[in-house]
Amino acid sequence: MKRVTITGAAGLLGPYVVQHFVEQGYDVLSTDIKKPEKPLSRFMFADLNNLGECYDVLESADAVIHLAAIPAAYMFPNDVTFRNNTVAAYNILEAAAGRGIKKAVIASSECIYGVVTTRKGLTPAYVPMDEEHPILPEDAYSLSKICSEAISDTMYRRKGMQVVSFRLGNVISKEKYLNFPNFIHNPKERFMILWSYIDARDIATACRLAIEKDGLGSVKLNLAADETSMDITTGELLKAEFPTVTDIRCPVDGYHTLLSNEKAKKVLGWKPVHHWRDNVPKV
Repeated sequence: MKRVTITGAAGLLGPYVVQHFVEQGYDVLSTDIKKPEKPLSRFMFADLNNLGECYDVLESADAVIHLAAIPAAYMFPNDVTFRNNTVAAYNILEAAAGRGIKKAVIASSECIYGVVTTRKGLTPAYVPMDEEHPILPEDAYSLSKICSEAISDTMYRRKGMQVVSFRLGNVISKEKYLNFPNFIHNPKERFMILWSYIDARDIATACRLAIEKDGLGSVKLNLAADETSMDITTGELLKAEFPTVTDIRCPVDGYHTLLSNEKAKKVLGWKPVHHWRDNVPKV
């Protein structure tokens, strides 16, 4: 399996995924509605809200990595976000099924658990949050990701297509590490994302492992670094911002992540290797 189409190539995450697959010897066609800043592979403009264009970008592909989406809640009117993200996910997986493609990866989000974008003060039911945590979102972006995962389940039932849905924590590019000194000592910063993060390069590796492994069905996996993005211990963070959360399901010593990545490690043999302390000047 050496021919891969990667959508969302001009976004925050896309260039890292494209570069990784190219470096690993894959024949990559990247696609987006705008041109990437750097040409890393063959590229084709495509609007994924058009099913025919999805068929076009998947011609001859063995697998698809679907990253394209409006990337956050409240950037656009709710109906725009929901329609764009849901239709694009349906179209790319429908076209993949029509092309006979048997493996796909889609970018879902930690937002589906509801805590990240809550406006009603929702707190975690337990920590670390794993893939069995209740899904209680309030916003259209998170709802679109739930629908994308449901579409993935449908394609697996209908066509036997393996689809790995990555529930991504806060995606950090190399440039974004420059922001860390501004917040790592303040527990009120980033508490709604449970202080999670995941390096874009580690996501790229997970995407490759997901299409290289067989027999996964339609599976949902959290991707997060092993530690929080803070220079405050996890226990102190919980006491400061989530004192009512008492269901703590594993030891959270030191800077242990509160968005569990254990299932991804077990299923894919994946491990995050890029850590903020190695990328940020000592503070």
